[in-house]
Amino acid sequence: MEEKNYRNVLVPVDGSAVTNSVVDRAISVALANDAHLDILNILEVNQFNQTYGSAVSGDVVFKLTENTEDNLEKIRKRAVEAGVKDVDIHIRFGNPKPIIAREFPHDHNTDVIVIGSTGLSAVERLIIGSVTSYVTRTAICDVLIVRSKNDPKPVK
Repeated sequence: MEEKNYRNVLVPVDGSAVTNSVVDRAISVALANDAHLDILNILEVNQFNQTYGSAVSGDVVFKLTENTEDNLEKIRKRAVEAGVKDVDIHIRFGNPKPIIAREFPHDHNTDVIVIGSTGLSAVERLIIGSVTSYVTRTAICDVLIVRSKNDPKPVK
Protein backbone atom coordinates (compact mmCIF):
# COMPACT_ATOMS: atom_id res chain seq x y z
CA MET A 1 0.00 0.00 0.00
CA GLU A 2 1.32 3.42 -0.97
CA GLU A 3 1.77 5.90 1.90
CA LYS A 4 0.21 9.30 1.24
CA ASN A 5 2.38 12.36 1.83
CA TYR A 6 0.22 15.29 2.88
CA ARG A 7 1.47 18.75 1.91
CA ASN A 8 -1.57 20.83 2.96
CA VAL A 9 -3.51 19.99 6.11
CA LEU A 10 -6.84 21.65 6.97
CA VAL A 11 -8.20 21.73 10.51
CA PRO A 12 -11.64 23.31 10.81
CA VAL A 13 -12.30 24.45 14.38
CA ASP A 14 -15.51 25.50 16.07
CA GLY A 15 -14.57 25.97 19.71
CA SER A 16 -16.36 22.78 20.79
CA ALA A 17 -15.02 20.45 23.48
CA VAL A 18 -13.17 18.33 20.91
CA THR A 19 -11.29 21.29 19.36
CA ASN A 20 -8.06 20.78 21.36
CA SER A 21 -7.85 17.10 20.44
CA VAL A 22 -8.49 17.87 16.77
CA VAL A 23 -5.86 20.61 16.71
CA ASP A 24 -3.33 18.32 18.42
CA ARG A 25 -3.90 15.64 15.77
CA ALA A 26 -3.66 18.19 12.93
CA ILE A 27 -0.39 19.48 14.35
CA SER A 28 0.92 15.88 14.50
CA VAL A 29 -0.06 15.24 10.88
CA ALA A 30 1.51 18.53 9.74
CA LEU A 31 4.73 17.78 11.63
CA ALA A 32 4.96 14.18 10.36
CA ASN A 33 4.62 15.41 6.78
CA ASP A 34 6.47 18.75 7.08
CA ALA A 35 3.21 20.17 5.75
CA HIS A 36 1.45 23.51 5.63
CA LEU A 37 -1.38 23.82 8.20
CA ASP A 38 -4.56 25.81 7.56
CA ILE A 39 -6.73 26.56 10.60
CA LEU A 40 -10.27 27.48 9.59
CA ASN A 41 -13.31 28.79 11.42
CA ILE A 42 -16.61 29.35 9.65
CA LEU A 43 -19.02 31.95 10.94
CA GLU A 44 -22.68 31.37 10.17
CA VAL A 45 -23.96 34.93 10.39
CA ASN A 46 -27.35 33.94 8.95
CA GLN A 47 -28.00 31.76 12.03
CA PHE A 48 -28.16 34.98 14.06
CA ASN A 49 -30.61 36.48 11.57
CA GLN A 50 -32.90 33.46 11.93
CA THR A 51 -32.60 33.44 15.73
CA TYR A 52 -33.22 37.13 16.27
CA GLY A 53 -35.52 37.73 13.30
CA SER A 54 -33.56 40.64 11.87
CA ALA A 55 -30.30 41.47 10.23
CA VAL A 56 -27.27 41.39 12.51
CA SER A 57 -25.53 44.74 12.77
CA GLY A 58 -22.09 45.24 11.30
CA ASP A 59 -20.75 45.94 14.81
CA VAL A 60 -21.83 42.48 16.01
CA VAL A 61 -20.27 40.79 12.98
CA PHE A 62 -17.07 42.81 13.43
CA LYS A 63 -16.78 41.88 17.12
CA LEU A 64 -17.52 38.21 16.38
CA THR A 65 -14.88 38.20 13.65
CA GLU A 66 -12.37 39.93 15.91
CA ASN A 67 -12.94 37.41 18.74
CA THR A 68 -12.68 34.50 16.30
CA GLU A 69 -9.44 35.86 14.87
CA ASP A 70 -7.98 36.16 18.39
CA ASN A 71 -8.89 32.52 19.13
CA LEU A 72 -7.45 31.33 15.82
CA GLU A 73 -4.24 33.26 16.46
CA LYS A 74 -3.82 31.40 19.78
CA ILE A 75 -4.18 28.09 17.93
CA ARG A 76 -1.73 29.24 15.25
CA LYS A 77 0.81 30.17 17.93
CA ARG A 78 0.36 26.74 19.55
CA ALA A 79 1.09 25.03 16.22
CA VAL A 80 4.19 27.16 15.60
CA GLU A 81 5.47 26.48 19.13
CA ALA A 82 4.98 22.75 18.45
CA GLY A 83 7.24 23.06 15.41
CA VAL A 84 4.89 23.55 12.45
CA LYS A 85 6.77 25.90 10.14
CA ASP A 86 3.95 27.08 7.88
CA VAL A 87 0.58 27.94 9.46
CA ASP A 88 -2.24 30.19 8.25
CA ILE A 89 -5.54 31.11 9.88
CA HIS A 90 -8.75 31.70 7.95
CA ILE A 91 -12.27 32.92 8.66
CA ARG A 92 -15.04 32.28 6.18
CA PHE A 93 -18.72 33.12 6.30
CA GLY A 94 -21.44 30.70 5.29
CA ASN A 95 -22.48 27.08 5.55
CA PRO A 96 -19.63 24.99 7.02
CA LYS A 97 -20.55 21.80 5.16
CA PRO A 98 -19.65 22.75 1.56
CA ILE A 99 -16.90 25.15 2.67
CA ILE A 100 -15.04 22.44 4.60
CA ALA A 101 -15.74 19.57 2.21
CA ARG A 102 -15.12 21.24 -1.14
CA GLU A 103 -14.68 25.01 -1.37
CA PHE A 104 -11.74 25.58 0.96
CA PRO A 105 -9.88 22.39 -0.08
CA HIS A 106 -10.29 23.39 -3.73
CA ASP A 107 -9.03 26.94 -3.10
CA HIS A 108 -6.04 25.81 -0.98
CA ASN A 109 -5.05 22.44 -2.50
CA THR A 110 -5.88 20.64 0.75
CA ASP A 111 -4.67 17.02 0.90
CA VAL A 112 -6.32 16.03 4.19
CA ILE A 113 -9.01 17.46 6.45
CA VAL A 114 -8.55 16.72 10.17
CA ILE A 115 -11.98 17.08 11.77
CA GLY A 116 -13.66 16.15 15.03
CA SER A 117 -16.22 13.39 15.12
CA THR A 118 -18.78 15.93 16.27
CA GLY A 119 -19.13 19.37 17.75
CA LEU A 120 -22.86 19.00 18.27
CA SER A 121 -25.14 17.39 20.79
CA ALA A 122 -27.25 14.40 19.71
CA VAL A 123 -30.32 16.64 19.35
CA GLU A 124 -28.43 19.20 17.24
CA ARG A 125 -27.12 16.44 14.95
CA LEU A 126 -30.67 15.16 14.50
CA ILE A 127 -32.03 18.59 13.65
CA ILE A 128 -29.29 20.10 11.48
CA GLY A 129 -27.13 17.11 10.60
CA SER A 130 -23.50 16.50 11.32
CA VAL A 131 -20.92 18.57 9.49
CA THR A 132 -18.45 15.70 9.92
CA SER A 133 -20.84 13.22 8.38
CA TYR A 134 -21.35 15.50 5.38
CA VAL A 135 -17.61 16.15 5.01
CA THR A 136 -16.72 12.44 5.08
CA ARG A 137 -19.27 11.74 2.34
CA THR A 138 -18.46 14.63 0.01
CA ALA A 139 -14.89 15.86 0.62
CA ILE A 140 -12.59 16.22 -2.37
CA CYS A 141 -9.62 14.96 -0.34
CA ASP A 142 -8.81 12.55 2.48
CA VAL A 143 -10.54 13.03 5.83
CA LEU A 144 -9.12 12.08 9.22
CA ILE A 145 -11.77 11.92 11.94
CA VAL A 146 -10.60 12.58 15.49
CA ARG A 147 -12.83 10.87 18.02
CA SER A 148 -13.68 12.41 21.36
CA LYS A 149 -13.19 10.28 24.45
CA ASN A 150 -16.97 10.70 24.92
CA ASP A 151 -17.79 9.12 21.53
CA PRO A 152 -19.51 5.74 21.71
CA LYS A 153 -17.06 2.88 21.26
CA PRO A 154 -17.46 0.80 18.05
CA VAL A 155 -19.10 -2.57 18.43
CA LYS A 156 -16.60 -5.44 18.16
